[in-house]
Amino acid sequence: MSDKKDLKEEPDKFDHLMTLANQVSRSTVAVVDAMTQRGAFKGEELSTIGKLRDDAVQVIQVVENIQQEKAMESD
Repeated sequence: MSDKKDLKEEPDKFDHLMTLANQVSRSTVAVVDAMTQRGAFKGEELSTIGKLRDDAVQVIQVVENIQQEKAMESD
């Protein structure tokens, strides 16, 4: 019986993770962009900050792809 309960809870956990990852990634991109415009980073930090931004954009794209696939499945 606990297996059935676990299966029901998993989609909720997955949806929560997807929503949270999407929100955090979008916020990260916004903060990096704002700080970059204000000159908050040293030159030697820019590659690390750029990688962080690129990774956040990648997470956003993955989440959007998964959401589109789920929407197509439910149609």
